[in-house]
Amino acid sequence: MDVRTLAGKVGLVTGAGGGIGRETALALARRGADLALCDVDAEGLARTEADVRALGRDVVARRTDVARADEMSAFADAVHARFPAVDVLVNNAGVGLGGTVADTSLADWEWVVGINLFGVIHGCRAFVPRMVERGRGGHVVNVASAAAFLATPLLAAYSTTKYAVFGFSEALREELRPHGIGVTTVCPGIINTAITRTSRVRGLGALPGAREALVADYERRNYGPERVAAAILWGIQRNRAVLPVAPEAWFMYWTKRFAPNVAAWIGRSLGARTERRLREATAAGRR
Repeated sequence: MDVRTLAGKVGLVTGAGGGIGRETALALARRGADLALCDVDAEGLARTEADVRALGRDVVARRTDVARADEMSAFADAVHARFPAVDVLVNNAGVGLGGTVADTSLADWEWVVGINLFGVIHGCRAFVPRMVERGRGGHVVNVASAAAFLATPLLAAYSTTKYAVFGFSEALREELRPHGIGVTTVCPGIINTAITRTSRVRGLGALPGAREALVADYERRNYGPERVAAAILWGIQRNRAVLPVAPEAWFMYWTKRFAPNVAAWIGRSLGARTERRLREATAAGRR
């Protein structure tokens, strides 16, 4: 799909209230697209809506929980009342959950699976059929994570959902290929967004000082969400099946693909390093 200019096209972004979702919405708007936006963060959503309107674009914005099929269906009704179909669907909404399998409650599993996996499923079920019916092609972007390449015990449930999004996207890509609709799985990497502050943490990550250490690490890395948005447009233009973004995501991708034993060792090493870092931060906080 040619996204060099998007005049007359419609983009839809979930989780558009901040971070990668907000920057992707703005990037689409700057290229001429009208937008459909949703988020559970009503204030953040309103800010993004205002900024998109300031660019002269038409917008449908609605507070929506992507984990709820009924809310996504109502959002789809509102969008399709304004636009016959979307051209670019970006299933971005997601949450973080730190903890081992033993530390993660059933309620936590239901929460993270509901948003990270079913949010993507609900988005595709709500909007892809109209894209197919219209017969003008388009593109679907499902935001996964570098954690879809390397899983560590401290991100057990989160990695599970991102691996699932990866597999879902591969199947969907083949299904939609005959309809001229591309599908890209985006795996950003370590991106400085609010997810480090809003994620649920269990076990070691919930100890005093642990979250602050994680936030500081991401802030020092300072790889911004606007770079992910630019990569998403690049990936759509080239119909990439898989799109790692930050350098560490590319490294994980190629290592997992060509040296899986090395990737497993790296995963164990990263997990052990993170555990040491959290323990050190916790100990420092007690002094």
